[in-house]
Formats: sequence, C-alpha cells, structure tokens
Amino acid sequence: MLFAGAVAVVAIATIGCSSTSGVQGSDGVLPLGNWGGDSGAMIVSDTAMHLHIGCTFGDVSGRIAVNQDGSVVVDGSYSLHVYPIAFGPSVPAKFVGTLNGTTLTVTAIVSDTTQKKTVTRGPVTVTLGANPRLLPCPVCRRPIITKRPSAHQLH
Repeated sequence: MLFAGAVAVVAIATIGCSSTSGVQGSDGVLPLGNWGGDSGAMIVSDTAMHLHIGCTFGDVSGRIAVNQDGSVVVDGSYSLHVYPIAFGPSVPAKFVGTLNGTTLTVTAIVSDTTQKKTVTRGPVTVTLGANPRLLPCPVCRRPIITKRPSAHQLH
C-alpha cells in the first residue's frame, strides 16, 4: 500500500500546485512531439510515450489522456538502472503530472519490485519543442511520426 499512498500524495501535490489552465491536444491527449527541459526529455508519438528523468527512463503504451484540468495520470514501466550500463528489469510505474500550455511537469512513481520499495523520480518539467539538457546522460532521439502509414502508403 506504500506505492498507492505515494501516488496519492504526489498526485495531490502536483495537481494542487498547478493552475487549472491546462491545455491539451485538440483531441484530449498529450500533444505529439519531442519535449525537453533540465534533467528531462520526452518523446510522445501516436503509439507511446518515452520519458527520461536524469539517467533513468520510463515508457507508456498508447496515447496519453489529458484531463480537462490539465492533469495526467497513467500507468507504465520504468528502468531505474540505465546509465552508464543498463541492468535490471523494467518495473511498474505511475506517471503523474500537469500540463499547462505546452509545458508538462511530471513525476514517475516507481514500484521497485526488486528492492521492494517505492522510488520517486522527478518532478521534472519538459516543454514541447525544447531541447533536453541531461548531461552526461544520453537521450533517446527518435523522429516523430504523427500518423501511422495507411495501407496504400506501404506499397
């Protein structure tokens, strides 16, 4: 239950400190693109989200829904040991944040099932289109494909 309690505390703290002027993508989801900031980087595509916080990272499948108040809460997975050598399994995580315009403040609450404890990464603030600043950690870079190719485009 420690994990659930930590999620509630961070969710309340994150949402409570934000304004209600959250802006979401026109379709109610996190806007597609590359996001960056101090100690943070995020890639949002039409099929997944990939988030770096420092020298660690997490992943979420699918599009990320943004509530009308700008809040974001989504389950995914997280890798706590990535740099300089990746080891260990990916473990369950909850991503909690607030979108305000094109800026997202997000925290990863990680259930470290190997160490039997909850680990919090963040909060980190990333902005759509901004360059990430994560030195010395490498950042995954992917071109963003905003739409899946249609059947006639594949031939």
